[in-house]
Amino acid sequence: MKPSAKTAKPLVQPLSRSQRKAQLLAELEQQRVDILIESAFLQQATSPLDKSWKSFKLPLYFIGGVAALKLVRHPGGAMAAGRKALAGYMLFKKLKLLAKVAT
Repeated sequence: MKPSAKTAKPLVQPLSRSQRKAQLLAELEQQRVDILIESAFLQQATSPLDKSWKSFKLPLYFIGGVAALKLVRHPGGAMAAGRKALAGYMLFKKLKLLAKVAT
């Protein structure tokens, strides 16, 4: 079936290399502007969270330091807790597999 005059697409000249480059540079510049606007919006939206996080930072650093000091002085307790956590995780995986097989 031959295309009729109504269905035939007009021939579009391909852009030259310099025109294509200019078009891509314009798109890139627009993307940069969009990123700047979105980053400003993101900073504005997250500023309450950042302010509240700053109030938790010092106590968290203190607690982490105390925990690290205990771990350095008595590593056996942390190793035992790690082994228990690993055993619990493996038990959970086995029970999940067992439930999958049973159904």
